[in-house]
This record gives sequence, C-alpha cells and structure tokens, in this order.
Amino acid sequence: MSRVSKPYEIVERALELSTTDGCVVIADENSSANLRWAGNALTTNGVTRGRTLTVIATVDGAQGTASGVVTRSAVTADDLEPLVRAAEAAARGAGPAEDAQPLVSGIPASADFTEPPAETGSDVFADFAPALGDAFARARSGGRELYGFANHEMTSTYLGSSTGVRLRHDQPNGTLELNAKSPDRTRSAWAGRSTRDFKDVDPAALDTELARRLGWAGRRIELPAGRYETLLPPTAVADLLIYQYWSASARDATEGRTVFSRPGGGTRVGEELSGLPLTLRSDPYAPGLESAPFVIAHASGDGGSVFDNGLPLAPTDWIAGGKLERLTTTRHSAGLTGLPVAPAMDNLVLDGGGERSLDEMVAATTGRALLLTCLWYIREVDPATLLLTGLTRDGVYLVEDGEVVGEVNNFRFNESPVGLLSRASEAGRTEKTLPREWGDYFTRAAMPALRIPDFHMSSVSRGV
Repeated sequence: MSRVSKPYEIVERALELSTTDGCVVIADENSSANLRWAGNALTTNGVTRGRTLTVIATVDGAQGTASGVVTRSAVTADDLEPLVRAAEAAARGAGPAEDAQPLVSGIPASADFTEPPAETGSDVFADFAPALGDAFARARSGGRELYGFANHEMTSTYLGSSTGVRLRHDQPNGTLELNAKSPDRTRSAWAGRSTRDFKDVDPAALDTELARRLGWAGRRIELPAGRYETLLPPTAVADLLIYQYWSASARDATEGRTVFSRPGGGTRVGEELSGLPLTLRSDPYAPGLESAPFVIAHASGDGGSVFDNGLPLAPTDWIAGGKLERLTTTRHSAGLTGLPVAPAMDNLVLDGGGERSLDEMVAATTGRALLLTCLWYIREVDPATLLLTGLTRDGVYLVEDGEVVGEVNNFRFNESPVGLLSRASEAGRTEKTLPREWGDYFTRAAMPALRIPDFHMSSVSRGV
C-alpha cells in the first residue's frame, strides 16, 4: 500500500505538489450496494468502491485569474503529480475565468477531516431484504409481479485548498423503485422512495399501495386530450419544481432569458408567484434530507463556481409566502446582478401549509379529476415561460366525486411549473418523495400533492 493512501493524505499531497497561485483539491470516496429483482425474485446484488480526485489550479495573470480543472478516477499516489501538472497546464493555457473570485478562506476545519471515509455495504439491507422477500410472497399470492431495484451510496468528500480550507462531508443516498405488473403485463403501477438508510422503507406498505392501483386499473376508460382538474402527487411536483430550481439562475434572469426575467429589465424577485402561501426552500440541515453544508463544485457553470468551493451554505427560501424571494447566485453572479449570494443546494422542500394526504385530497374531490402516478421524459419547450412537455406513466386514474373509478390512457402534457404554482388551488401535506424523472441526479426532496384546476393534457399517449 502506498504511504499516501488515505483521502486526506491525497488532498494534502496534491496541495503540496501545486506550484500555481491557488489550488483546490476535492477527493470523493464512494461506495455503493444494490439489489435488483424481477418477477418476485432477486436477480442481482453487488457492492462497489471508487475514488475520484479533482484538482483545480488557478493562475493570476495580467489579464485576470485563469482556472484549470482536471478530474480522474482511481487515483493513486503515483498519479498525483501528473494530475496536478495537468490542471496547472490547463490553467496556464486558459484565458481569464469570468467567474474568478478569491478562493474561500477563514473557514474552520472539519473535526473529522483526517478520519477514514464512511462506507456502505450489503448490511444496509439487513432489515429491508427480508421484508422485500415477504412482499414477493404477498405479491405472488395476489397475482402480481414485482420488479425494481434498491441502491444505497455513501460518498465522503474531502475538500482542501491552498488558502487553508479543510472540509469533509459524508453523504448517504438511497433510492428504491418498485413496479407491480399484472401477469399479462397490461397493467403497471410504480412507487419510489428516497432514504438515507433504508430503515424507513416498508416494502409491504408499498406493495399494498401498488395492489390497490392495479385494482383501479381493472376498469379502463378512454379520455381525450384537454384540460382537467388534476391531482399531482409529490413525486410529480418534485420533478417539475426541480427543473424550475435548475432554471432559477439570477444571471440568466437578469439577462432576460428566463421565466424569472422582468419585462423591461431586471428580475421578478419580490413578485407573487402563487395565491397559496407556498414556501420553496433549501436547507442543508433539513431532517432526513441533509446535504453538504458548503459548496462542492467540481466545475464552473450556471449552477456553481469552482472559486466558491468551501463557501458555507445556509437555509434559504427561494419562494416565501407565494412570493419569489431568491434566485441562485455564485459570488460572481451576485456581484453582477446585485442580488444576495445564494448558491444552489442539494435538497428542495415545498410547503404550502396543507394537512391533507393525497388520499384525503382524492376523497375531497367533487366532480371529475385525474390522479397521476408520475411523470417522465420531461423536456423544455420554451425557456422564456419555462414551458415543459413530458408524459404520464404507470397509471393515470379517473376520480369521480371522491372515488377512483378506473384507469385512463396516458397523456403528453404541456405545462410550466411557474404557471402551475400560480393556478394551484390546494397544496396537501408535505412529505419526503423520490423524483421519478430526476432521481439519478436529485433525490433529496419533500413536496405536497398539488391540485391543479386545469392541467393541460395536450395529446393522448399510448405508452405505459
């Protein structure tokens, strides 16, 4: 074993090797465990380990500060010097960085910076796997087939800089996706969960919910495209608002390129976006949704700046009481726009003060409404209005006077999440949820169900 093998040692040695004006080093130690199943039986399982190292070199020149970024996997001590030199060469060959700022300094070091990385393994499924086996038996006796996967990751990030920053963060991330299908595969229902440790995931409860949905699908009803009162479950709300969050750059809004641009110049900060008392926020300390409390930026772009690495993050309201409160900024874009520094974070919570569950919202429905399961294949149509299009999936159900009476065909929709917030007539109880579309990128979300009086189903889709 190399004498330089621990993550913090890798970071320290890379910083020692640096010869440029500034340097930031990010070591990510990752471990993962997974289970997969099909037809009520486990098919595969596995455990992986990995390391990636990012070196950010900065060079102060006559025209300004340039940065060079190089990331490599499976880095050993022998790879360090070539990696550092590659980042320095990239910096010297680059022009001045538009987002250049002094590297962050004066941040107290993490007490556990020199400790070994946290790891996950198959034992994370110690209680979940037997419960899943029981769910297989229940499904088999009920004439259902369960398909899906469970994945748990642990990433320990060590961030060091030439200005003395020494920070560390351990991020657990678990996801479960479960599909139930009828034996003839004509009916399908989906459920997903986000979890830190799988201790709060109940396969039996999920199977019960999926069985109920497959039962609803026993009656098939064809409906045309149009505008329908629609109940969006938390997972669908999350997918739409995460895209809105990704599109909330203050700089883009100031330059007149987004739905948050004010006609005639400036941004819509301070404008009312919803008649409901909605609060959309990020908080690195939110219980069950904890995320890094400081900026970790492996590259510069619309959502972050490598110069901000190590910058502390604090709870931030993006929308408060229905009004637009903040747009995302780096230190550089905050200076350009005159708005407060508000870096993007890795969780998102929407709260409308509602107390009803989705089932209670269904029961309170008068007349006819649609109940969705989830959305997928979401794509942007018009950034100026944030018009999105996408498809419904794994169950659209018809509600009549508080009762689900059958399953209807799938639809393509055309909607803007900003428009939906302005038209929502009810927000339910906020609960932790797994985004279906963006679950590979963004898993820490808590959302209520939303009632939309006139959700636009633009055409019929024949997919499942």
